[in-house]
Amino acid sequence: MSSIPAADEQRRPGLFGFLFDFIADWGKVVINGVLATGAFALFCWQTTVWMFTRLPRRDTLFPNFYQVGVSSLPVIALTGTFIGMVLAVQSHFQFRQLGLETRLGAVINMTLVRELGPVLAATMLAGRVGSAMAAELGTMRVTEQIDALSSMGANPIRYLVVPRFLACIFMIPMLTIMADFMGVAGGHFYSVNILGIDIHHYWANTAQFVGPFDLFSGLIKSVFFGGAIAMVACYQGFNCQPGAEGVGRASTASFVYSFVLILNIDLFLGIALDSLYYTLYPAGAQLF
Repeated sequence: MSSIPAADEQRRPGLFGFLFDFIADWGKVVINGVLATGAFALFCWQTTVWMFTRLPRRDTLFPNFYQVGVSSLPVIALTGTFIGMVLAVQSHFQFRQLGLETRLGAVINMTLVRELGPVLAATMLAGRVGSAMAAELGTMRVTEQIDALSSMGANPIRYLVVPRFLACIFMIPMLTIMADFMGVAGGHFYSVNILGIDIHHYWANTAQFVGPFDLFSGLIKSVFFGGAIAMVACYQGFNCQPGAEGVGRASTASFVYSFVLILNIDLFLGIALDSLYYTLYPAGAQLF
């Protein structure tokens, strides 16, 4: 990552010196931020070009699919189950005061498929998959394996980044479906068997208020979440600082930046999808 070196580390005395140093420090932060954003944009562009130029081979692509998808199934299933149960516990008290216990299924399942399922699944994968990618690529950078790949005439982005990017954008939506399914099952189990909600009204209200557009919204978000996780993790790994400390920082930065991007993408995509829905269906009818 490019940065502007400090021209004078010694602080200047007096009020004007303090103002000068304050402006210089903030200017350095802004310039470094602009340089980092530009470098990340170029990295994303190179990945996109190589992805459409030539797809990676199966023996390169399938291990990444397995690592991102199959290896993440247990933690995603466990997370989704407890998300549904927690939503049932927290929502039941308020709905009971209003006499709307039978509407509990609609709230739990809509919240799962539209927001909490995709966001929490992506957050778990940013910690598990993204950090692992950043640490692996960072270790390759520190041990000069990426430089060796370049010296042999192979493009590191094509062989290292594109397979991971494709694995994330294809497998994370599949894992989101698993998280939604387990969350719905967990919410149903706790609501019906422990809270005593009538099963007929539970699913009837779910069918009335939760439609295919809600599931579609969550899956569209998960595609963007997967792309953001892959690009941030690979960029941090490729620009890792030397030493074991640099690898640790790259792994930590990958999770932090991915989490921030997930929240930002969720906000703007939520606004855009809601606007599209009410533009096409102003009465609020379901898409299908």
